[in-house]
Amino acid sequence: MKTKITIKTIAKELGVATSTVSKALRDSSEISKETKERIKAYADYYNYRPNNLALQLRNQKTKVIGIILPQIVHHFFSTVIKGIEKVASERGYNIMVCFSNDLEKKEAETIDVLTNGSVDGLLVSIAKETLEKGTFKHFNRLIDNNIPLVLFDRTHESLKCDKVIVDDVGAGYKATKYLLDSGCDTIGILTTPTHVTVGLDRLLGYEKALKDSGKTINHKLITRVNEEHEIKAQAEKLFEEPIDAIFAVNEIYAAIAIRIAKEKCLNIPNDISIIGFTDGLISQYASPSISTVVQHGFTMGEQSAELLIDCIEGNKENEVTKTKVISSNLKIRESSKKVEN
Repeated sequence: MKTKITIKTIAKELGVATSTVSKALRDSSEISKETKERIKAYADYYNYRPNNLALQLRNQKTKVIGIILPQIVHHFFSTVIKGIEKVASERGYNIMVCFSNDLEKKEAETIDVLTNGSVDGLLVSIAKETLEKGTFKHFNRLIDNNIPLVLFDRTHESLKCDKVIVDDVGAGYKATKYLLDSGCDTIGILTTPTHVTVGLDRLLGYEKALKDSGKTINHKLITRVNEEHEIKAQAEKLFEEPIDAIFAVNEIYAAIAIRIAKEKCLNIPNDISIIGFTDGLISQYASPSISTVVQHGFTMGEQSAELLIDCIEGNKENEVTKTKVISSNLKIRESSKKVEN
């Protein structure tokens, strides 16, 4: 039995672009007769049959962008959608928003539905369960068939497509360094399990800041929160350690840390400083208001949409995948001590 091949396989073996293969198989006049014959002969030898869904996407434009988000309610993703919608509208596209509920099966099923002629391309933030299982077949199928795809926020390095991410390592470093500079000595972190890449990167930034300040990493001060269980109970264990600050990798964890601190009659920020992540309504209106890392979701949405539409319209300069990194900044509020000038 001959090996099953894709357009990318043919392009690689014959030393041509995937777009050249696609056009040759459609008998496009843009491709020379000699090149078309060579590509068709190779495809016939391996019994290559084009993916009908991919062809439908390429040949019948809907002027709709599909967006798949992990969660229905999340302030950060709402700002990303606003950025996507702005660029999409300016360039004549509409958007269709769906949710995976952080489930791998639902994510894969949603991709199948959207790529059945409903959209011209996809913007996706990967579900937690997909990252945990490491099952990326539904994404690799899109990539192999040259379907426009851009991953944002939650991505994976093994997937060869355009990505837009926050500098999570740098953000974790900035937050931890600020706590150190404000006089905090023993800093704990509330983070995600290791398979969630954004949490892992923020943890790496936290550890780097501590090492650069000459401190050793105390693993008792690292709490990886499993959201399938009671989050507050897990966070309370961190308060059993002699900490004077907490860096929380999202604003829910930060809000829970503030609640626990209040229950323990700790003064915020004099007894304990807290910095969260994502400048949402919780951070703004909590009491005390929460110092936080600002992710600039609107900018992420804009850049994600630009990359995807360029790909849809064939405006990419080359076929090398791009990763755009968006920097972050701190917004200091009542939950953390001020750094002395």
